[in-house]
Amino acid sequence: MDSSRIRNFSIIAHIDHGKSTLADRLLEATGTIEKRKMQDQVLDSMELERERGITIKLAPVRMSWKGHTLNLIDTPGHIDFSYEVSRALKAVEGSLLLVDATQGVQAQTLTTLNMAREGGLVIVPVVSKIDSPLARTSEVIHEVAQLLGCDPSEVLAVSGKTGEGVEHLLDEIVRRVPAPAAGGNGPFRSLIFDFQYSTHIGIIVYVRAVSGSAKRHDKLAFKVAGREFEAIDVGIFTPKETPAESLSAGEIGYIVTGIKEPGIASVGDTIASAKDALPPFPGYRSPRPVVWASLYPESQDDLALLRQALGRLRLSDASFTYEEESSGTLGKGYRCGFLGMLHMEIVTERLRREFGLELVVTMPTITYEVELKDGTSKTVYSPALFPDDGEVKGVSEPIVTMKIITPPAYLGGLMKALYDHEGEISATESFGNDRTLLVLKMPLRELMRNFFDELKSLSSGYASISYDITESRPADVVRMDIIVNDEPVPAFARVVARRRAELEAEQAVERLHAIMPRELFTYKIQSKALGRIISSRTISGKKKDAAGTLSGGDITRKMKLREKQKEGRKRLKEHGSVVIPQEVFVKMMRSGE
Repeated sequence: MDSSRIRNFSIIAHIDHGKSTLADRLLEATGTIEKRKMQDQVLDSMELERERGITIKLAPVRMSWKGHTLNLIDTPGHIDFSYEVSRALKAVEGSLLLVDATQGVQAQTLTTLNMAREGGLVIVPVVSKIDSPLARTSEVIHEVAQLLGCDPSEVLAVSGKTGEGVEHLLDEIVRRVPAPAAGGNGPFRSLIFDFQYSTHIGIIVYVRAVSGSAKRHDKLAFKVAGREFEAIDVGIFTPKETPAESLSAGEIGYIVTGIKEPGIASVGDTIASAKDALPPFPGYRSPRPVVWASLYPESQDDLALLRQALGRLRLSDASFTYEEESSGTLGKGYRCGFLGMLHMEIVTERLRREFGLELVVTMPTITYEVELKDGTSKTVYSPALFPDDGEVKGVSEPIVTMKIITPPAYLGGLMKALYDHEGEISATESFGNDRTLLVLKMPLRELMRNFFDELKSLSSGYASISYDITESRPADVVRMDIIVNDEPVPAFARVVARRRAELEAEQAVERLHAIMPRELFTYKIQSKALGRIISSRTISGKKKDAAGTLSGGDITRKMKLREKQKEGRKRLKEHGSVVIPQEVFVKMMRSGE
């Protein structure tokens, strides 16, 4: 294929600004999908994506427009999936920066724009949802023009709902987005930007071809993994996988490897001709897990299934990590690293739906670097492994640099929340029409403490947020344990700010007391921090009178039965254990419930 007639581009935007809807109209206008087969969010193939109305996985598709081949990669908008966006941007030459005409530029718009600029991509500014009665089209066009430093006439206006302006947008993509650099006649070389696993045909890699061409039965190799294979098939996305004769320089497509072993394919690796002697491409920066949580199967019989399920998910989601661990009360499980709370929720939900697993998920936490009084240091991923307060000399924790865009009317309540969450504001400026941009630093630990929900509640949903982990700082934190019937429960252990230890301990005990089931015996729920028990509540045993069914006769018979029951309860309390149901773990994890 003539690479001068190829245009590779992605759509980037803040969450809910209409990327997937616009992608639907592009597919419709180019005739890629027949109207009778069209459905909303056609590129969002995952059931969870359709339910939640968000894009989780990037999705490539090829379209034809006036003699040109357009390769689109639709990307997620939520901050937890920015790694998906960064991979998509490496495979294209241009990006449509989409901004909602009813909301204007938001915090995540700035983040995705910076990522595109760092990649040297051509930015095509587009204002969407111009059909909405709440649209401030001309206002937002000027806001976008000011942000990009371009003329307002260069900002395109479209409606993903009605299709208005979509054909003009396609013409402008052809005109503005540069063609990929000519790959010449050298050996085939391509960059892996995603892959998936099929039980029948093994690993299918999604690649951007950089030079040469590849066809079925060609001898190819993973340059980093050092593994050769024969291509079972090559093809393009229409959006379903469609076999093609070859994959040439500048094109985006897939290669079926036939390899079924884990650990061979990796995002950022180079697939090249087996004869190619050049080193691999630089690839991608590996994602760093931000949130850690342990996953345990409800039944230890399902441990092998959980291991297999995590391995399968890892093949389709390169941004989470896992390693085996064991707990005295929960048995064997896996310590998993995620890019954020939503990412964790999506992975655990997929494990439940796609593999039928019932899981116990521990309290999410972050990574701490702990210096002990004996001079040693350790990295702590789990609150249950955080040293006792008397052993710790110093702790450092990750700090995020955050951008918040909010209407000024909500600044008062927001400032109070930022103070409560240890936020330090470094800059403020008026942004667009009647909005303020705040730049601040905050411990990642505090960001996880329900900050997103608080922000949305305080701003009536108008504030937007983006963040990036930028540094580490000393932290004044301690471990808080929850003890049920004199047994510490590792899944409930948390690392909290020393100044909030007593309040957090009391709240945790109250919440657990409200949702724990009663047993046949009385037991205590306690919280421990700072070397002492801070809060305690008792759950009384079920009331059942063993002598209640007796009628008449000697009163001493009833007294003996009641005494016997009392002794039985005492033995049960000493030797019995409290079974904590799965839903209790889930409710304790979701602090909003």
